[in-house]
Amino acid sequence: MPVACVAIAVLAIGKDGSASLDKAVIFAMIFALAMILLNGLLGFYRRVHSRTVAQSQARALVSLCLAVPLAYLLFRGLATQDMNEELILLSGLTALFGTMAYRLYLSHNNSSASVLSHRVLIFGAGAEAESVGAVLRKSDPDIQIMGFYPSPTDAETTVPPGALVSRERLLSDVAQDLKVNEIIVAVRERRGGVLPLRELLDCKLSGVRVLDLASYFERALGQIRLDSLRVGWLIFGDGFRQGPLRTLVKRVFDIVASLVLLVLSLPIMLVTAILIVLEDGAPVLYRQERVGLNGRLFKVIKFRSMRNDAERDGKPRWATQNDDRITRVGRVIRKLRIDELPQLFSVLVGEMSLVGPRPERPYFVDQLTRDIPFYAVRHSVKPGVTGWAQVNYHYGASVDDSLQKLQYDLYYVKNHSLFLDLVVLFETVGVVLTGKGAH
Repeated sequence: MPVACVAIAVLAIGKDGSASLDKAVIFAMIFALAMILLNGLLGFYRRVHSRTVAQSQARALVSLCLAVPLAYLLFRGLATQDMNEELILLSGLTALFGTMAYRLYLSHNNSSASVLSHRVLIFGAGAEAESVGAVLRKSDPDIQIMGFYPSPTDAETTVPPGALVSRERLLSDVAQDLKVNEIIVAVRERRGGVLPLRELLDCKLSGVRVLDLASYFERALGQIRLDSLRVGWLIFGDGFRQGPLRTLVKRVFDIVASLVLLVLSLPIMLVTAILIVLEDGAPVLYRQERVGLNGRLFKVIKFRSMRNDAERDGKPRWATQNDDRITRVGRVIRKLRIDELPQLFSVLVGEMSLVGPRPERPYFVDQLTRDIPFYAVRHSVKPGVTGWAQVNYHYGASVDDSLQKLQYDLYYVKNHSLFLDLVVLFETVGVVLTGKGAH
């Protein structure tokens, strides 16, 4: 906010040479506050954890794209005849760009002291606590693990003895003495008075944040881990909003964006169709049955990237890395995700969305529903052309890969919003340009 105020106030010189500082400061403050709110909704101010530089850049790009029309609308309402309009608008956007670039640098510069780093105490000393500690060290090098407070039900202590905190002292006293900012409850069994609820409440009332395993992994990794998930957490926790307003906004966004993308990609689609015919003949497209919203079946449309006899025995098989059934043209269009473009027509008719869990074939859905708990939850939203799992996890071709991707899909189902959809679309562009996850 100070950067925006100073930049705009200094440059708010009227056409007659006089300064209109009052209008400039008002514009700067409203613009800065609006951007703080917008970037907060985008998750731009959260601690980095496992977020890559490319993912942070995607969020910054979304923010900048939304900042331009926002700045214009605010400026038009506050501008007067004697103000140098272009200069004030440019200075405001320059201040925003410089501030966000500096924040990106600090967020991913491990050698700098991060003002967002904090001290964590882990409640538990078993396998779950050790797993949380390992993820913490890997995903956030600036974090300080102050110790592990043993639980009465820890059957086996797996953390290093030097990291243990004595249970002879109250948890609230330990948190206060160590000046921790966060306590992560890393125990699986919670019944029978295992948790010191009064002490945890005292910690929370004193300003220490208390998180369970599922909430921690959701915030730190952008996924909902199945090994820490309970049905009650899904039912009584926040998120999983499927209101009519969100449905309407998502549908309008899908229609507008898919129409724009279809117009822009039409030349690429025509060239792709010609190349497929020249190499392997017709048909250019293929339709395949997939499972969509609420388990309903629909036909997905894609450019054909495999030989005509890819499944001549009629038995569905996972596509694998370097699959010999893929044609030369198919290998290129898969890497660049061009084979997915015809699915924009499925978005227009309402069978799919631009962003959502990728639709699977019924044969694999039946298998995965039997083998993986909560798999059917992903069908509570429309399947997408791209998704949160696609930009965070490499191409999957097994049950284990499907389990890993489901954890990202559950995060999307719980937290999906227009802002998250925009972030996924921008990150998808980065995935296409870098070839990440190509198959």
